[in-house]
Amino acid sequence: MTIQPNSIEARDKAYHLHSYTNARALERDGALVIDRGEGIYVYDNAGNQYIEGMAGLWSVGIGFGETRLVEAAAKQMAKLPYYHTFTARTHSPSVELAEKLIAMAPVPMSKAYFTNSGSEANDTAMKIVWYRANALGKPDKKKIISRIKGYHGVTIASASLTGLPNNHRSFDLPLARVLHTTCPHYRAFKAEGETEAQFVERCAKDLEDLILKEGPDTVAAFIGEPVMGAGGVIVPPAGYWEAIQKVLKKYDVLFIADEVICGFGRTGNMFGTTTFDLKPDMITLSKQISSSYQPISALLINENVYQPLADESAKIGTFGHGVTAAGHPVAAAVALENIRIIEERDLTGNVRALSPKFLARLAAIGENPLVIETRGVGLIGAFELAPREGFAAGQLGPKLFAQMMDEGVISRAIGDSLAFCPPMIITEAQVDDMFDKVERGLEKFASQLAA
Repeated sequence: MTIQPNSIEARDKAYHLHSYTNARALERDGALVIDRGEGIYVYDNAGNQYIEGMAGLWSVGIGFGETRLVEAAAKQMAKLPYYHTFTARTHSPSVELAEKLIAMAPVPMSKAYFTNSGSEANDTAMKIVWYRANALGKPDKKKIISRIKGYHGVTIASASLTGLPNNHRSFDLPLARVLHTTCPHYRAFKAEGETEAQFVERCAKDLEDLILKEGPDTVAAFIGEPVMGAGGVIVPPAGYWEAIQKVLKKYDVLFIADEVICGFGRTGNMFGTTTFDLKPDMITLSKQISSSYQPISALLINENVYQPLADESAKIGTFGHGVTAAGHPVAAAVALENIRIIEERDLTGNVRALSPKFLARLAAIGENPLVIETRGVGLIGAFELAPREGFAAGQLGPKLFAQMMDEGVISRAIGDSLAFCPPMIITEAQVDDMFDKVERGLEKFASQLAA
């Protein structure tokens, strides 16, 4: 890519620090500038079209360019462009969205609390776990268990929950009180000769052993994604969640379901909690709640969490937590309209209808000798490249990602895995088109490796 002086690419290199990017490589190579979006497609500023196979960041469920969301934002912007929810103040969009989320929650919930991102929602969940422990007179019951390869955000607290090394390196993380247990990726973490059922049993035993080692009176909560996203689209084995929840119940450990990626239809049900029969005490939501047209997230808490919190706020005189844009009226209005569209157009039904095609095309890629495994559920999936002599772990994925870009498909390289999470409006023909391009990219990549 040739970068012209004073172009948007040159200005980006000069002034913009990017997320999840090698800053020195960005100085050298510059960034891809996405100019517009329509449906499942985005276009760069040179006019090149790409299938957005990741729905942005797992998030643009209803596709790009949806005029109803633009109109909802404009209408609310004209009426009340901003107000807060501090000190017993509110506004209609936040009230209506809270009511809607509690009504549609997959298990009984009591209250919705709004933040701006999945990271903030999980950060707030941690604070509430600690606040509740103090309210119950259990000041030592504060530890939270996450999982290796889990992803829960990038704030100091939520990045500690995240179980990925690059989110900890040089940030002096994780924080104390955060522990990590076994990742439920059978192929990668199974012991030699271990069956899937035995692996599930060991995952549950590892969790129980960790709780016993730390002391049940010190462990307050466990957090997990129904399907791990940024860890590589890791679908838990059959029986995993049943076994894990049995341990949590045994030791009175709260369960936080991180639905930031799975929520609002991605797994074929409105929530991954339903897909995997989970019974969480708290649920975090973001991304597809507004199709990321506006930044907004939510934390749902049940009565078991809310009542001690309410008592403690009365004792102190306030629940001393909040962010300026929590429940922002424009974001809340857009989220409400987004949820209406998902329901009216039965996009969850579209996920269920297209999932067999999506997963079959993904499985066919698994026949390629370069691929060691495919994984998926609903309209979220990944394939993983086999280790190759001459390449360190994590080197092949980004190279293949670049090849897929040349074919007109945006995926995401997670180590040596390529992830896919297209907008839920995708059609059967578009699923085929996307995977046709992926297969051509793999063929060209194989030729490059053989050269």
